[in-house]
Amino acid sequence: MYRVGIGYDIHRLTTGRDLIIGGVKITNEKGLLGHSDADVLVHAIIDAVLGAAGLDDIGTIFPDTDPKYKNVDSTQMLKQVIGEVKSLGYRIENIDSNIIAQAPKMMPYIPKMKSVLANVTGLEPGQISIKAKTKEKLDSVGEGLAIESNAVALLIKD
Repeated sequence: MYRVGIGYDIHRLTTGRDLIIGGVKITNEKGLLGHSDADVLVHAIIDAVLGAAGLDDIGTIFPDTDPKYKNVDSTQMLKQVIGEVKSLGYRIENIDSNIIAQAPKMMPYIPKMKSVLANVTGLEPGQISIKAKTKEKLDSVGEGLAIESNAVALLIKD
């Protein structure tokens, strides 16, 4: 049995925080504002995997009111979700995703992101697609106020 899920996340850029996307620290003067490390790509992937498995969303499982998730590495949350879907008899076949940011340029970081995510998920890098997009200077992302991401995950019941 195949199951597909979609995920989406957006976070505001702010000073005084590291910019972490796809588990990779990106050189930038601003980072993303959030309770955890605010990794928009990993958050979108988590929601895609949870959705495909028919589970609750990221905010329900990892509430921003819980102090144990304050500044947590989002790849650790992804590992927990992977364990949960495996316990239900699913495995991830592939992940397709977009990072939407006016700046900084994401392309130089994508190979490392794929490597980190492959390590966390147990997938081969070729099973993970990460594309970089801009908003052509439109809306809050295009104005450099936020970064967003979306993802699709395909699960297979073993």
